Amino acid sequence: MAWTVPADWLDTVLALAQRSQQALQAALHSVGLLTDVHGQPAWPWAQRLAAEVLAQEPQLARQATALLACMLGLGVLALLALRWRWARWALAPALLLVATAAPWSALALLQAPAVPTSWHRSPTGFTVQSITQGAHIYQQQCVRCHGADGKGEGPDAARLPMWPPTLNGSLLWKRLEGELFWRVRHGMHSAAGVQTMPAFANLTDEQVWQVLDYLQAYAAGQLLRDTGAWAQPVRMPQARLHCRNTGATSVRQLQGQRLRVVLGGSVDALPPDDPRLVTLWVPAQAVAGGAAELADPADQAECVVQDPQALPVLAWVLGQAANDGKGPQGSQMLVDRNGWLRARSSPGQGDWSEDDLVCRASAPSNATTTRLAASASPDADGLEALIRRMDAEPVRPRRGGFPH
Repeated sequence: MAWTVPADWLDTVLALAQRSQQALQAALHSVGLLTDVHGQPAWPWAQRLAAEVLAQEPQLARQATALLACMLGLGVLALLALRWRWARWALAPALLLVATAAPWSALALLQAPAVPTSWHRSPTGFTVQSITQGAHIYQQQCVRCHGADGKGEGPDAARLPMWPPTLNGSLLWKRLEGELFWRVRHGMHSAAGVQTMPAFANLTDEQVWQVLDYLQAYAAGQLLRDTGAWAQPVRMPQARLHCRNTGATSVRQLQGQRLRVVLGGSVDALPPDDPRLVTLWVPAQAVAGGAAELADPADQAECVVQDPQALPVLAWVLGQAANDGKGPQGSQMLVDRNGWLRARSSPGQGDWSEDDLVCRASAPSNATTTRLAASASPDADGLEALIRRMDAEPVRPRRGGFPH
């Protein structure tokens, strides 16, 4: 029987590979050996570890784990050799053993092309405002090639050396966000050196990050519409709030609590407060009005989202349009304690159930399934069962193969 790499162990190896590279970059930057590029420390090499390959190849994962164990063992032995004589005698044979027996061939497969911004992280915070701004920039700069629907079939696409890829699938999550940033900012070229995507040097760094925020929100919605699931985890967009109980003024301040997001409808039709979660109401009038119109309902709803563009942004995340007659009015979403959107219900659906979980973790182990079954009381409501499953199956999001 072939040995498989447990998901938790693989995530640990990937996280170690990621943090070791980031720590090396930070150390070099701290002593002045690296400069800043686009506002963050530059990655100085043309290669990095290819976690996306490691995550998909169990055999390579085993080899990389063995190689990592060899290197760690040598490091420990070298430290011991500084103090004890026996470790010095053991160091030479250990070096010879590692040199001949370690799976060094895995190193070639674990290399991926890198750019100076490979480890850059978006500074926008994935806010309603940044997503909205990104949508405007996309319409002005990108739609003629990538199309209004992001499928790469815009009016200018046929004149390009290569058809643009669809932006509605998992492409955005297969790349590190810093590498996506570089491609938008500096363009793309084929292996033969032909430019396949122009550079957008006229955009500011902030505008590039905003476009990427919009693309992520829109792509998540298209995946949900086409497959019935948020196949790639997406965060609840950050927004301004008025909360009558907690005094929170932003979604970020509710981190660590489960959220129920109710889109549109009347404040009188909101579900009652529930101690298991915090209810956020996104009123329809926020689209045209603003926070000034929300003074009265703000004292009735547990939390009111006060960003005027919150409803259309959340409509994109649901794969809908805010004004198409079938918009998100009456829809609800659940957010887990870590801020990930996990479940949705349609208008008029009624009670929640486990079937509403549309952002799932990898298949739970038998032990987890048994614990869920044993802990759920026979008369538990659908929301309770759904909450239990969300808590027991946290998502493991990855970007470019690395934990994110």
